[in-house]
Amino acid sequence: MAALFLTAHAHAEEPLSLDEAVATALKNHPQILEAKANLAGADARSGQALVGYYPQVRISSDWSKGRSYFPVKQSTLESDVTTATLSASQTIYDFGRTAGAVEAGRWNRSAASDALAVTRQDVLFRVRNGFYLLLAAGKQVDAVNETVLAREAVFRQAQEFFKEGLKAKVDVARAEANFYAAKTSLIRAQNNRDLAKVELANALGIASLGERKLAAPQVATAETPDLAAAQRDALANRPELKRLGALENSAQASLKTAKSGFLPVLSATASFGYADRDLPPSSNVWGVGVNLTVPLFSGFATVEQVKEAVALRSAVAAQQEGERLQVAKEVEAAWLGVKEAGARMVSTGKEVAAADESKALAEGRYQEGVGNIIEVTDAQSQALEARTAQIQALYDYQIALARLDRAVGKD
Repeated sequence: MAALFLTAHAHAEEPLSLDEAVATALKNHPQILEAKANLAGADARSGQALVGYYPQVRISSDWSKGRSYFPVKQSTLESDVTTATLSASQTIYDFGRTAGAVEAGRWNRSAASDALAVTRQDVLFRVRNGFYLLLAAGKQVDAVNETVLAREAVFRQAQEFFKEGLKAKVDVARAEANFYAAKTSLIRAQNNRDLAKVELANALGIASLGERKLAAPQVATAETPDLAAAQRDALANRPELKRLGALENSAQASLKTAKSGFLPVLSATASFGYADRDLPPSSNVWGVGVNLTVPLFSGFATVEQVKEAVALRSAVAAQQEGERLQVAKEVEAAWLGVKEAGARMVSTGKEVAAADESKALAEGRYQEGVGNIIEVTDAQSQALEARTAQIQALYDYQIALARLDRAVGKD
């Protein structure tokens, strides 16, 4: 028990990696579980469509007793009959009814499989997005905390200068206001981090992350792919388009089934059993037959079914065209996002270096009594803004790469 506790405790303290987060979401997220259940249902419906290819076999037993009047004999007769029968029926040819239903079922099953892929990619993007947002929120808390410590030091320094008569009281008041403004910013940053934890836990399909920290992955820049090539890949890979293609094929198969409603159905029947007054019955009975059913008029039901199938096929084709435009737009927007965030990473790196140097110089001048509180405050604010922009650019770039992968249809 102690060993189990220690193992569990050690696991709880182990930082959560992005790979583990992805695996957790794929295992636990309710949307993925729902999509898997829908696929299992579509699989079962596809199997049900095969029923027309198999014979229907049944056993029936019956007992009846009564008295009936027979006009020919002008008398009543009592009857007491017991039967036990094994019967079978088989559709021989239905002019495409069963074939159309089977084909539609298979394409619907394929569409459900593609829907699972859509859900899987959506969930994976949410996980990556939430993971990087939480990392960025944590870095922002660290940056603001550094500013709090720096402003606290300036506040203490201003108090000392005032006691020694080197600075006016207004310096102390301004330094104190700056210090508490930074603490307010820290409270806001910590709240944003806590909200990001809640969002990531939701993306993983779990109630809470608890006290687990994140293991920051190695951040590296990647070569931005050619836009036209990325759009071609997206049109070939996106599961949304594959799903609509499957639904269009299913609609085509349903149209085939609907049109077969104008045509006859040829089937065969056979039965064998026993019938007698006694129980169990001992006299054997049997029968075989062939049935041809020709629909002549069904209240225009078949006509309307064909119209419905044609309309469904046209609607799916229109959805496909709209989805292609949407996919191309998403790829281009994601591609632009990668380029923009990558450029910001470079510029904010230089911005941070310059702002840190300015801050160090301003704080040094103030400590030596030659600078003023406004100069220090401006330099600290500029340094925090630069650090915030750098953090944002760094994780925006990672999120933009994840968004581009999602737009192209990669896991």
